[in-house]
Parts: sequence; C-alpha cells; structure tokens
Amino acid sequence: MRILIKGAGDLATGIGWRLHRAGYEIWMTDIAVPTAVRRSVSFSRAVYEGVAEVEGVHARLAQTEDDGHRIAESGEIPVFVDPEAKIIRSLKPDVVVDAIIAKKNIGTKITDAPLVIGVGPGFTAGVDCHRVVETKRGHYLGRVIESGSAIPNTGIPGNVGGYTVERIIRAGEEGIFVPKVSIGDRVEAGQVVAISGSTPVQAQITGIVRGLLQEGVRVTQGMKAGDIDARCEKAHCFTISDKARAIGGGVLEAVCGWEHGK
Repeated sequence: MRILIKGAGDLATGIGWRLHRAGYEIWMTDIAVPTAVRRSVSFSRAVYEGVAEVEGVHARLAQTEDDGHRIAESGEIPVFVDPEAKIIRSLKPDVVVDAIIAKKNIGTKITDAPLVIGVGPGFTAGVDCHRVVETKRGHYLGRVIESGSAIPNTGIPGNVGGYTVERIIRAGEEGIFVPKVSIGDRVEAGQVVAISGSTPVQAQITGIVRGLLQEGVRVTQGMKAGDIDARCEKAHCFTISDKARAIGGGVLEAVCGWEHGK
C-alpha cells in the first residue's frame, strides 16, 4: 500500500516513521520553507538539507515523481515541495493522511483516496475524511474517530514538564529569524535565544531547547519559533515525542483496520 502524508513536521514524521516501520510505502509533501520547530525529528528537514534521518529512517528530497519512485524503492521516504499536494492526482495513493496540523482543513477532500485520514481539529469523519485521529494531549490522544470531529483547538499548548504557554518561544517582531542557541542547548530564563527582525527573543523558562526554527525563516510577530523543555532530557530533543508516537499509532490503527476490512 502507498500512503501519502500531507505535511512533514514532527507529528507528521511520527506518523510516517511508524507507518514506514510497519511496512507501508510512505510519500510526504511540505511547503518550500518548512516551519517545523522540532526540526531535528522532522522529515521536512530534507527540503532544505536534501536528506533527513529520524531514528534510523531516512527521507530524501524528490524533485519529480520518478525521483519519488526511486527513493521509495530504495527503502527511504520521498519528500516533495508541494504545498497543495497536487501529486495526489497522478500518484493515486491508497491512503491520504492530512497531518499539516493547521487546526482546520485547508484543502483535503474525502474523495482524495479510498481512505482519507484527518489529523487533529478541522476535520469531520464522514464529511471531508473517513477517519479523524485525536491530537489533544490527555485521555483521548491518538483515538481514532469514525464519526464526528476531534476536540476543538483551545489555543493553549499542551503541558510539557509542568509548563504550557511559558515553554513556547515566539517571534517578537516580523522579519528574518536568527537563532542564537542550538537545539539541545540548556538555557536560562531571560536568556536571549534568537533575534526576530531586530527584536531579541528571550526564554521564559529554564530548560533545554527542544525545538527552534532554522536560520533565515521569515516570521511574523507572535509566530511559534521554538520550544523549551523544563525536563532537561537532551535525548528528548532528538527522538520522536510521546505525542507523535501516540498519534502515529492511531493512524496505523485506522490504516490497518481499513486494510483488513477491505
């Protein structure tokens, strides 16, 4: 079975990694300038670095559909710059997974593939997709929804290490983003971790930088640009998160259930 995943950020990567490990052929799409802050565990990194490796699985930038077939046949995941996922029309995948995590549906249709899965808020199973997978941290994380929608977006980040909004690094001004620390670095509350435009961006808490945008990205004021983890486990910066694994498990359940039912 061939599965196309829209998006290649950290949650989409957790999904792609788990499906790939289960033996499915995975293709992914993303935008020309990816904005995944947890880029050390995002296959979107292949867009600007050419290749990306996450926990032993490799992804590679593909320019054409023929490139994609060669990459997939070699056991890697092809990643395309294709914001609208136009490749669906010619590829005709068995499954389409919308893992852009835009908190709304920005173009996915239930007719895109025999099985269409929407990840997170913005989708309704039976209307614009066949299945929805819950992304909100807590009791229902990873749950497969066969009728209805995921829990609406609250706008409040999930609790990690005892912090919610405080752990997020946000751009202070519109402009070019320039990091002053690296993923995996320990920082102190009040420390300058980046410059956005001409404005210094300070850490709100002490911890380890778990995610940070790459240099040169144009940001808008208030845009999420990084993440600090107060638990200070450096290995967490370079491995798939519990949340991504749970969501990946939900998508795998939906795919396997559909495959066996078919």
